[in-house]
Amino acid sequence: MTNNAAVLRSVEKRYKDFTLGPIDLTIPTGTIVGLVGENGAGKTTTLKLLCGVNPADAGEITLLGSHPTDPAIRARLGVVFEDAYFYSGLNAEQIGKSMAGIFGDRWNAGQFADYLQRFGLDAKKKVSEYSRGMRMKLSLATALAHNPDLLVLDEATAGLDPVVRSEMLDLFLEFIQDEDHSILMSSHITSDLEQVADSIAYLHHGKLLFHEEKDALLQEYGLLRCSRSQLEKLPIGTVVHTREGTFGCESLVKGRAEVQRLLPEAVCDPATIDDIMRFYSGRDAQ
Repeated sequence: MTNNAAVLRSVEKRYKDFTLGPIDLTIPTGTIVGLVGENGAGKTTTLKLLCGVNPADAGEITLLGSHPTDPAIRARLGVVFEDAYFYSGLNAEQIGKSMAGIFGDRWNAGQFADYLQRFGLDAKKKVSEYSRGMRMKLSLATALAHNPDLLVLDEATAGLDPVVRSEMLDLFLEFIQDEDHSILMSSHITSDLEQVADSIAYLHHGKLLFHEEKDALLQEYGLLRCSRSQLEKLPIGTVVHTREGTFGCESLVKGRAEVQRLLPEAVCDPATIDDIMRFYSGRDAQ
């Protein structure tokens, strides 16, 4: 077992109207890394580079100790991209047979059948008869049934109701109980990541602003409500961005404990991942 499931070093991808990177990102083995960012920040591009779907223009990618173009390594990936579903005329039973042909000995037909049963999926029904949530469950069952070492998920819980999302999150936590397994998942539903992720990587306009342990991140950032005069007492670099309103200032701050010490009379609540993204975006929009 290597210490890292995947490593991106100085990776870049350039398009006519968008450039990703250079970014450095590590997915430690046995962890769940949550990838967040606004629409168009480069999340899906990053995942496709990692999986070898698209080549990088610069930098180096190490995937499960090798390179994303290595077929043997790609067979150890479980991948679910948003809206990347199977041909609608097939049913789950036929898809299972196709996957057995692709993955060979790695494919576990019994496990696939167990996932279908667990997810309440009728193996005889065509994909066209499935709801979006059912199609996503089928994609996950397929991604998991060949016992991958790394699961790569692009908005895998988007559009699912809270009960189904909770099932999925439980499944992800089960998956990494084996410490050889790892997950990299992008999601706009940051509350899901707050529940299961070990660390959060934030992509913003194609740049990786940070990759930090989730608990440390949520401890570090605060949402401060105070007056402008109070705000001016804080050291330079503490305030990420401020929104002023009729009743004072609301600011995203770094070093919440120190801010509370300096301004004991002000309210400084823990910031959520949504808060962090919202204020960074507001800062750059100015």
